[in-house]
Amino acid sequence: MKWDRQETLRFIGTLGLALLVGGYLRYTVQGELLLTSKILMIAGGAVFVGALAFGFREVVGFFSGRSAKLGTNVATLVVSVVAILGFLNFLGYRHHKRFDFTSEKLYTLSDQSKRVVSGLKQNVDIIRFAKTPDQELRDRFTEFTSLSPRLRFRDVDPQENPELAKQYGITRMNQVVVASNGHNEILQETNEQDLTNAIVKVTRNTIKTVCFVTGHGEKPLDSSDEEGFSGMNDALKKESYQTKSVNLVTEGSVPADCNVLVVAGPKQSFFSQEAEMIAKYLDAGGDVLLMIDPQTDPKLDNVLAAWNIKLGDNVVVDASGVGRLFGTGPAVPLVVDYGESPITRSFSGSMTFFPLARTVSIADKNKSVPEDVELLKTSARSFTIPNLNVKEVQFDPKTAGPLSLGVSAERKNPPGENGPKGGHLVVIGNSEFAANKWAGLQRNGDLFMNTVNWLAQDVDLISIRPKSPTNRRVTFTETQQRELTWFSLLLLPGIVILSGVYIWWKRR
Repeated sequence: MKWDRQETLRFIGTLGLALLVGGYLRYTVQGELLLTSKILMIAGGAVFVGALAFGFREVVGFFSGRSAKLGTNVATLVVSVVAILGFLNFLGYRHHKRFDFTSEKLYTLSDQSKRVVSGLKQNVDIIRFAKTPDQELRDRFTEFTSLSPRLRFRDVDPQENPELAKQYGITRMNQVVVASNGHNEILQETNEQDLTNAIVKVTRNTIKTVCFVTGHGEKPLDSSDEEGFSGMNDALKKESYQTKSVNLVTEGSVPADCNVLVVAGPKQSFFSQEAEMIAKYLDAGGDVLLMIDPQTDPKLDNVLAAWNIKLGDNVVVDASGVGRLFGTGPAVPLVVDYGESPITRSFSGSMTFFPLARTVSIADKNKSVPEDVELLKTSARSFTIPNLNVKEVQFDPKTAGPLSLGVSAERKNPPGENGPKGGHLVVIGNSEFAANKWAGLQRNGDLFMNTVNWLAQDVDLISIRPKSPTNRRVTFTETQQRELTWFSLLLLPGIVILSGVYIWWKRR
């Protein structure tokens, strides 16, 4: 058998290249250049260069051929494309930009997160205690740290720095802690909402109390039923508020530690003494949220009159038909028009729903004190009826909208003047919008939370909060599952087979 020099050199060159690549791959996997990897790379490089040197004439002859020139052009094109992609990747690394095409913008920071982080006035550290870095988590937190130089992220190996892990109460690997000025919070989840709430908690020097009035059939604060307020209760706690229920009769007055007083859908009237307690609390600079459902009389007329607010004795009906798109009827007014207030300033293009609402409006729009704003306006196709006992509901142009469903009022007391000491009052003609059944719909929950933020004078928290992914799962009955199985296993393949047989028969 005749020895083929060209084939031998080609084999040796291929072997050298394989050793070189194998050594490099071994190095990348192990993370350090060990002796075996060095030997493979050096030997492979030497063998490959030797094969090129001894077969230089064949190499020159190969590249002078027509096919080689075409191959060279292709190789040049490939190298150029790789270089361009590498340059674009470098630009992407140096100038971070991400595009979010999800309908809820799940991977774009919410207004609340941006407002909280960009407004930081003290340094905040995000520390991940783990053996190895997590690039995905680092990229996620980069969205936050890019908003403010006061927010920093770092990885710490708890085995190399056990004192720091002990200082922050770390009990296991991969825990993340948010710390600032001696306050720290361990994250249960590393999502946007939990991180933002943790930043709020560690940067707040005081914890404010939101008091919910009881004793008149109000919505239960801790109940997880559809009518309960447990969802909003949890949301308040996540934003570093503490909540409690208060009975004004047994307390004798509004407790001094109440920063915000909430009345959520009373079914019975207040005693005159209780109404006086609320009025006195407001005159002393207190902040109150009244959510009053239709067909109830809370006996708070004097309180409302002092704040230039009129509570309608009616039920609002929305005849626009838009609610049908969301599975609601005309008794659930939809609001897309909002007043110029910090509470609703970020609601442009959003919707809120109010099942069984009454009108709440400014009594005398010529008065300048207090400063009143009609927050929520229904469509022009809305109107009012006296009550739900009306046998036939028809559009009434005399009471046609837009109708106001809520008013915010602010009373400012210049220094040195006598009389009431400021205070804020928000009245909404519905309480169901913030109950568990409705709070998660569109911006209902944000409306309640923003109202409490404004009353508590936490303006930096007023915003659109992070959204949760929409549940798009499709649930089938057993019969539908069986039909889908037969369709996918028999009908679709059968159509393909019959089509093939038909085409064969026609061409036969």
